[in-house]
Amino acid sequence: MAHPISPLGVVHTLVSLVPIVAGIYSFVRYRKIDTSQTPGKVYWVSMVLAVLTSFGVSSTGGLNAGHVFGVFILLIMLGAMLATRLRFLGKLRPYLYTFGLSFSFYLSLVPGTNETLTRLPVAHPLASAPMAPVVLNTLLILLALFVVGFVVQCRLIYLQNRNAKLA
Repeated sequence: MAHPISPLGVVHTLVSLVPIVAGIYSFVRYRKIDTSQTPGKVYWVSMVLAVLTSFGVSSTGGLNAGHVFGVFILLIMLGAMLATRLRFLGKLRPYLYTFGLSFSFYLSLVPGTNETLTRLPVAHPLASAPMAPVVLNTLLILLALFVVGFVVQCRLIYLQNRNAKLA
């Protein structure tokens, strides 16, 4: 049977669903996570809250790799925001911004996928461990979607920049 989830774990799970929904909405609506738009702002704030609430949830009773992973995601998001302000990056700025926020979204799916597949369905979870084939294959599919999605985003940025020059 799956390991039980604490009340704080439930709160953390619910908070962690918000950036996923906001990110998906932003990808569909704007083709990227754009922090100048409301869904992008919701993504940013809720991702910070998801990482912060994760510190109260630990199966080991202390700091673990998942917490460090969450901080790593926040650092990537911060780097994406910083990239937009660094003039010396020139034309790379929108690509780095888009990559950072899209990559943070993909990385946020890693623990979510692991937790979901090792806990659901409750009576007989799909995966018995984080390294189970179903977890790894799901993450591989998500990685492929991230790569394809980022290539499409790069193409859209390129076309937008080219059209701006022509106008």
